[in-house]
Amino acid sequence: MNSLTAEWVERAEDDYASAGREAAVTPGTNYNLVCFLAQQCAEKYLKAYLHEHSDSTPKTHELIDLMELCLKLDVTFEAYRLILSQLNLYSVLYRYPGFWASEADAQSVFQALVTFRAFIRAKIGLPPN
Repeated sequence: MNSLTAEWVERAEDDYASAGREAAVTPGTNYNLVCFLAQQCAEKYLKAYLHEHSDSTPKTHELIDLMELCLKLDVTFEAYRLILSQLNLYSVLYRYPGFWASEADAQSVFQALVTFRAFIRAKIGLPPN
């Protein structure tokens, strides 16, 4: 793994750990933050994969756009379209007034991330956990 890929992975893992810690805080969990960090983790893992396999890291936050680039390299990413579509909602939505993530949202999003994280870590050559 090259050094830039490793940095993308490290940043993704920082987001994953932070989302997990925040999800475990009771009372007072910031569900908006859990959802946002889950999206950020997936984004950074997609960029790590792209950098490792194509030397490309587009400046976009759209998970589906990143997935489409990954699909050109590996068609098995298609199986994660629904998960990435779900995670994609949280890049912006809950950072603005008027929208609030619920506990159910945060739990669902974090579980989706756990599934996707195991898949993409294997694709990068890392253990699933």
